Amino acid sequence: MGRVPGGDGRLTHDLMPDERGPQDACGVFGIWAPGEEVAKLTYFGLYALQHRGQESAGIATSDGRRLLVYKDMGLVSQVFDERSLASLKGHIAVGHCRYSTTGGSTWENAQPTLGGHAGFTVALAHNGNLINSAQLREHVMERGTQGFDVHAGELRRGNTTDTALVTALLVDDPSTTIEERALEVLPMLRGAFSFVFMNEHALYAARDPQGIRPLVLGRVERGWVVASETAALDIVGASFIREVEPGEFIAIDENGLRSKRFAEPEPKGCVFEYVYLARPDTSINGRVVHEARVEMGRTLAREHPVDADLVIPTPESGTPAAIGYAQESGIPYGQGLVKNAYVGRTFISPNQTIRQLGIRLKLNPLREVIKGKRLVVVDDSIVRGNTQRALVRMLREAGAAEVHVRISSPPVRWPCFYGIDFATRAELIATGIEVEDVCRSVGADTLGYISEDGMIAATNRRRDQLCTACFTGRYPVELPAEDQLGKGLLEMQLPLDVR
Repeated sequence: MGRVPGGDGRLTHDLMPDERGPQDACGVFGIWAPGEEVAKLTYFGLYALQHRGQESAGIATSDGRRLLVYKDMGLVSQVFDERSLASLKGHIAVGHCRYSTTGGSTWENAQPTLGGHAGFTVALAHNGNLINSAQLREHVMERGTQGFDVHAGELRRGNTTDTALVTALLVDDPSTTIEERALEVLPMLRGAFSFVFMNEHALYAARDPQGIRPLVLGRVERGWVVASETAALDIVGASFIREVEPGEFIAIDENGLRSKRFAEPEPKGCVFEYVYLARPDTSINGRVVHEARVEMGRTLAREHPVDADLVIPTPESGTPAAIGYAQESGIPYGQGLVKNAYVGRTFISPNQTIRQLGIRLKLNPLREVIKGKRLVVVDDSIVRGNTQRALVRMLREAGAAEVHVRISSPPVRWPCFYGIDFATRAELIATGIEVEDVCRSVGADTLGYISEDGMIAATNRRRDQLCTACFTGRYPVELPAEDQLGKGLLEMQLPLDVR
């Protein structure tokens, strides 16, 4: 394993310097392509998925004899250089960029996670979050007492993630093949998981029965690619074949591609992928995300019209919906805010003086454009409300006559346990109060959220095929007791004391 100097490097929503917005768990990428520079292709695939996680990055490769992994804290471009990529030789690769949901943001928890025995080594990358980690930990301990080698992975080195538990279970029995063991382990898992993993000879992928997190299959001239989003296929020149089906397990090796079903599909794709998480140029279930967001803006204009002079987005997350709002309403679209494209990459914490400047670190108003104007400001979501409050104040100080806020998702009132790290329910501004109260809190003249029906219609998917838990509190996979959930669940329980 390699390490290079790294840092936080988190790229988030357009936020106050000390405010954290909705974060997805991770991006995953895998490739099987003899004769190609798979490490470099994986690097570019992860580069396309950097928006899904910015805490750490890693790549594992195999040449058929030896499996190597290189990972560290930081952005993909900070972790890897020509020299490190050149050391990762082979025809199979798995890559990962992480935002932590179970297990803290530490080097020990960076992925891909490793495990193995005399027969083979496994490197596993995970997007999502398991809700039965406590049960899995007990199962791992029980396997340890039965003589299985549960320390054949990263648990003994301080890894405190649900991913490390799965890796340990995949490699704890040298008498089984990885495919046999995967088909035993995958049905035990509950929650969201899009896995891409490998051993010395093959590439594997699996997706939870609900298909909560995206995972797609692509073809390159000499092989196959699996990735979180179609945008990662595009960047490496792979053609999109299909989505990995919910409840499907795929194996790719010199004999081609094999598919097996380990569970019946019960599709519940995350609607927030359409709202914010996925890249706008990604396609999910045949719907280009940009088009879905533009349609959400059109719906917003129909549901919450207002007399105004200019529609402006909160860049960049609100841009497609703002375009749609302007198209539907006939109000001109304009750029009223300039974004500092690099501030999200800083490793320097703002001091109190800079913190008081607030949102100006990321956004600055174009005074000549907005002065005296009645503005419609479009964004994708409101979490705590601090950013919107500061934004409204800043626009008024710049001379805006009126500020009407429009949001292309319903009020976020519930936490996500399937791979998005929202604030706690107590911190969510919309919890327990009405829209009018939120409007007063952020200081807007009016506030309008898209309806749940309008948001769902824009995705071109049926309601029963989507997870809307963060808006409705209806969780498609039943949650365990509250004390068995949470980002730090395994921090006090791992490493395992199994001898």
